[in-house]
Amino acid sequence: MHRSLVLGCGAYLPERVVTNEELAKTVDTSDEWIVKRTGIRQRHIAADGELTSQLAVNAAQDALTRAGVEASDIDLVIVATSTPDNTFPATATRVQAALGVRQGAAFDVQAVCAGFIYALSVADNMIRLGQATTALVIGAEVFSRILDWEDRGTCILFGDGAGAMVIRGVENGGDNAAPGILSTHIYSDGRYYDMLYVDGGPGSTGTAGFLRMEGKEVFRHAVSRMAEAIETALEHNNLTLPDINWLVPHQANIRIIESIGRRLRLSRDNVVVTVDQQANTSAATIPLALTQAQNDGRLASGDLIALSALGGGFSWGSALLRW
Repeated sequence: MHRSLVLGCGAYLPERVVTNEELAKTVDTSDEWIVKRTGIRQRHIAADGELTSQLAVNAAQDALTRAGVEASDIDLVIVATSTPDNTFPATATRVQAALGVRQGAAFDVQAVCAGFIYALSVADNMIRLGQATTALVIGAEVFSRILDWEDRGTCILFGDGAGAMVIRGVENGGDNAAPGILSTHIYSDGRYYDMLYVDGGPGSTGTAGFLRMEGKEVFRHAVSRMAEAIETALEHNNLTLPDINWLVPHQANIRIIESIGRRLRLSRDNVVVTVDQQANTSAATIPLALTQAQNDGRLASGDLIALSALGGGFSWGSALLRW
């Protein structure tokens, strides 16, 4: 039986940092207001002309280096993004070419903030089926381009960035104590389509659009759905809440993160938080947070890590992995 082993993670954040104080010069808000409601203190914003694919390539190169893997070893590239370079072709094909990957498949996955979980699920299942050997899974976004910068209820929440993970299939008999991705679980409910969406775009509407959100509904569903998805994953693997060493949730809002942690009975010390420094980078938040935890040495061999996210659609999911 194949299992996907995590070989390494990588990250890239644009150079420009926009603090709450700077944002307050053009938006009717303040640092105190933003921090109290979201926990966000700053966000990274892509430079003019800096594309999602460029962020993705930088994160991918970092992940490949840390994993000790060459581009020639990669036979699957998946980019989770809601802000592709073009309507088509897939941004992943541009990343594939830039990295020098000359084999296998490359495509995008669109599940907004849950995109990385969806992409990881697809890659993991392809590896389990023997359809890929070594995959590069990337979450990359330039959400600053789809924000209404006059809407303080949304523009304060988001930033730009990219995170990546390299996974490889290994033989495994299904032992939950062995390293690798134990399982992934994805869901959606289109009845909540209008709770978090962009009112236009380059597709069938033919119009430009901005992100729109019903914040209270998103908050309520995010806490319940993300926690439920982790509980389902634990049950699937005959594990319990105390088995979790680290929670790496989607970094949408500190209050959401803290609420999920309390529901899962986890200490704040066991929750990876980056929202204060990076804001919500949509599909990039989980790999960015994982990379930070990897780099600062928090993750130990054998640790059980729970990932979970919810995004527009609503789409949500979870993954359990053994470090």
